[in-house]
Amino acid sequence: MSSGRALAEGFPDLTGLPTARRTHWGRWLAAGLILVVLALVGRAFAQGQIEWAYVGRFLTVPVILHGIVNTLTMAVLAMSLGIVLGLVVAVMRLSPNPVLKGVAAGYTWLFRGTPLILQLLLWFNLALVFPVIGIPGLWSVKSVEVITPFLAALLGLGINQGAYTSEVMRAGLLSVDTGQYEAAQAIGMGRLKALYRIILPQAMRVVLPPLGNEFIGLVKATSLASVIQYPEVLHAAENIYYANSRVIELLIVAGLWYLLIVSILTPLQMLLERRFARGTARITR
Repeated sequence: MSSGRALAEGFPDLTGLPTARRTHWGRWLAAGLILVVLALVGRAFAQGQIEWAYVGRFLTVPVILHGIVNTLTMAVLAMSLGIVLGLVVAVMRLSPNPVLKGVAAGYTWLFRGTPLILQLLLWFNLALVFPVIGIPGLWSVKSVEVITPFLAALLGLGINQGAYTSEVMRAGLLSVDTGQYEAAQAIGMGRLKALYRIILPQAMRVVLPPLGNEFIGLVKATSLASVIQYPEVLHAAENIYYANSRVIELLIVAGLWYLLIVSILTPLQMLLERRFARGTARITR
């Protein structure tokens, strides 16, 4: 019917003509260049002064495995601290109290505006500013005895992460419709109970994807703690290559472990996101 109508209107019938596919020379050229670059990089690593036997030998030595455990432990603890601080700061940012809002904004500005490695060094050398920590006349202890590499790394990574997490949490809280807050108040719920029972469960769908990315980034950021002698995986690799001068080999070992950890965390993040997204899928027609 359509071809007959086209002929009746004086237009030729083009339905039987073959379709000519356009050749995208630019795409093929870009793909070829990428393959050439990858081949050159692979050749450089294959023919470079790298003793791959050392990579396999040191991949599972006890000191490296202990560094992996320390890396994951620090990442989990620092992320937990960051989530708690981030939630508190996000609620403060949304508070009508100007003092709370100002303090929260100042915290975010300070810890997002200074390099993480600088914060780690400041925490590690806190004894130079506060030689003694405690309550005057009741209890005190020397800061140098308290601020260990572990505690300095935890405070530096966790408090810094809290500044970034607060923005993620604030975005999640703002994504919840204001009617939910009004409904919670209408049935007599307090602010904290409404936040825990109604607001946060709905905000998690928005919060989880960026939080997962923040955690993966934090796992890699723990490598900065090597500058304050925290024994994570990069610090363990550095100690080994200081002794045997196999710098590239040990750096490859550390890189492989980081890739493995991220490769495991990524699908776990997707499963967690899928679980919280149940019941929220939109029906498209």
